[in-house]
Amino acid sequence: MTAPSAHPTFRGRIGKTVADSEPWFEEHPHAPPDAPNVVFVLLDDTGFAQLGCYGSDIDTPHIDALAANGLQFTNFHVTPLCSPTRASLLTGRSQHAVGIRSVANFLTGFPNQLGHITNHAATIAEVLREHGYATFCTGKWHLAPTQSISAAGPFDQWPLGRGFDRFYGFLDGETDQFFPELVADNHLVDPPRPPQDGYHLSEDLVDQLLQMISDSKGVRPDRPFFAYLPFGATHAPHQAPPAYLAKYAGRYDEGWDVARQRWHARQIERGIVPPHTVLAPRNPGVKPWVELSRNEQRLACRLQEAFAAFLDHTDDQIGRFVTGLELRGLLDNTILFVMADNGASQEGGPFGVMHEWKYFNGVPESVDDVVERLDDIGGPDSHTNYPWGWAQCGNTPFRWYKQNTHEGGVHVPMVMHWPAGIDAGQRGTKRTQFVNVSDVTPTVYELLGVAAPETHRGFEQLPVTGQSFASAVNDADAPAANTLQYFENGGSRALVALRDGIWWKAVVRHMPGDDYDTEQWELFDLGADPSECNDLAGELPQRLDELVGLWWSEAERHGVLPLDDRGVTLFAAPLLEHSPHTPERRYLYRPPMSRIPTQAAASAGGRSFDLSARVTRQSGDEGVIWATGSAGAGVSMFVQNERLVVDYNAFADHTVVESAAAIPEGECELSMHLRRTDRHAGTLELRVNGETAATAELPLMMRIMSSMGTSIGRDYGSTVSKRYDGGFAFSGVLHHVEIRLAPRSGSDVAATARAEMARQ
Repeated sequence: MTAPSAHPTFRGRIGKTVADSEPWFEEHPHAPPDAPNVVFVLLDDTGFAQLGCYGSDIDTPHIDALAANGLQFTNFHVTPLCSPTRASLLTGRSQHAVGIRSVANFLTGFPNQLGHITNHAATIAEVLREHGYATFCTGKWHLAPTQSISAAGPFDQWPLGRGFDRFYGFLDGETDQFFPELVADNHLVDPPRPPQDGYHLSEDLVDQLLQMISDSKGVRPDRPFFAYLPFGATHAPHQAPPAYLAKYAGRYDEGWDVARQRWHARQIERGIVPPHTVLAPRNPGVKPWVELSRNEQRLACRLQEAFAAFLDHTDDQIGRFVTGLELRGLLDNTILFVMADNGASQEGGPFGVMHEWKYFNGVPESVDDVVERLDDIGGPDSHTNYPWGWAQCGNTPFRWYKQNTHEGGVHVPMVMHWPAGIDAGQRGTKRTQFVNVSDVTPTVYELLGVAAPETHRGFEQLPVTGQSFASAVNDADAPAANTLQYFENGGSRALVALRDGIWWKAVVRHMPGDDYDTEQWELFDLGADPSECNDLAGELPQRLDELVGLWWSEAERHGVLPLDDRGVTLFAAPLLEHSPHTPERRYLYRPPMSRIPTQAAASAGGRSFDLSARVTRQSGDEGVIWATGSAGAGVSMFVQNERLVVDYNAFADHTVVESAAAIPEGECELSMHLRRTDRHAGTLELRVNGETAATAELPLMMRIMSSMGTSIGRDYGSTVSKRYDGGFAFSGVLHHVEIRLAPRSGSDVAATARAEMARQ
């Protein structure tokens, strides 16, 4: 008689003894022996022209070599922002349908903006893992609600919750390249070394990814892998090692007008764009180079040099990664894509910015003063972004930028490399078919012979709506699979459609508050006018009406509605009982604690607040109690030389307040009290055991400080104060830190929101 099994999935036979039983060993899914590896390399805020093989004079020999030995796509499109592109890339579906119409920082209460990818849309990592693939991600995630990216979680929308076996990188929209806020798998970690010892995040990401691959292949050489490498580069801050910055010194002294014309000519010469492509006129707000003052030119040149150095350095890391695959014998059978997530960024404004957060606090920078600090640009003490003129140059030959649905925001480079799958005669050729980012994953599925599941982890799955372009891999003349594609961001809309052999585009640049029904759409024949310079809306109103109607139809089909242009105001964290930010605005931190990312921490910028700490100390005990921000801007409260000290670092203008008397030994309460007195200024009071110990006037009370978060009992990353080095951990006993925030004014919320949008 066979005993019933307590394991319903067991397929063997259980008798009274081993002798009369039959064992069964569970076999995990495994891929076919010749299954290719798959790699997605994603660049951030990199315009269509900025790679060397797409027309620029920035040195990108490693990406250029991949294009020369693979396929170069010249008609590749994405969404206008980072999070939506990532969601569409990883799922093969519309970004709105999967819940990411905008950046992951937003929660709107509508299904098109969940702050994460819906569980009804499995990522390619989830799908391929079910088919026997190892899955790795190193880099920028930005696909989890940003209130949920602290050590408190929840972790279900972190990379390991969405199909990746391993993760190393950062979870928010940007980070400092020299002092990043790092996560390994599901826990926060420190960088392995400081920048003075040669650390840079892009190098670290490649090191970590190669080790993950070696760890997997060394033990399981039969198991293919999917690797996702979304660099922080080339998103601001533009930071690179000194040798790369020195390499580009003086290269852009001719200015953006000359550079843009040269890059455009090179694009035509190399067949990147058709020979009849017109170079779009300067965008509004971009001055002719010769009209800039000498100091404006000096600043603009140095900012562009930093960007070029950053991209060059990133290309070298891609080269190291490719070499690593080659040395491991993996390169030939790896399907490798390199692409950008949106066009070049417009957040540097008309002149560029030395410190983005100062710019978004409404504090004007004098170009004549800034040029005294040109040598800081691109290094650990900088947080810069380049001006509109250089951004449009990066988007040559197009109009507009990231965030816009015109070609400058959505038409970007993509290279595909796969020696084992691309015929020798096709290598080094170009593909002009219209391709959208949602088409990449369906193409990989077809090449691997994998079908997306109808259900995953109990969730019924949305249909994969991207169109595979696998037929074009070895046929340059294959027809485009995707002939109807919508775009939308913050109310700006566009539709590309093939009609009667012509590729039409209808597009509208929406400004918040404008009437959706009456604002003027433009119409372009992209075959005759790739750079959108000849608006045909007045000549062909019926065609325009047809395309606008199609846009609304596609919007219904893909879950785009409701249209929402609230953009920046959505960065204000909602006050909810079961969240990091409760209605009472009270925060209680008990060390030891990991650092707290900006949007999960008590926000000390832009409002009055009280901070108190209960400590026990002996003579000589000192260190940081609480710090937020970085060397560029922030606030630190610490004990030093027996005194309570607060350093209010307003963009390198330090107001240091120090108690007159020594702090008593034993248990005591140390507190700081900030009060806003007008739009910009405030006061700071220190108290020891409730008694006033020092006061100071703050000429600038910052509304927003930094992308770097909060530390308890130490100062993480680049230190806020020059009064100490390293983390300066508190050596006494820190029992707790309590923060009580006052409500923000409407203008403070708007300032914070504008700064947060720049981080995306």
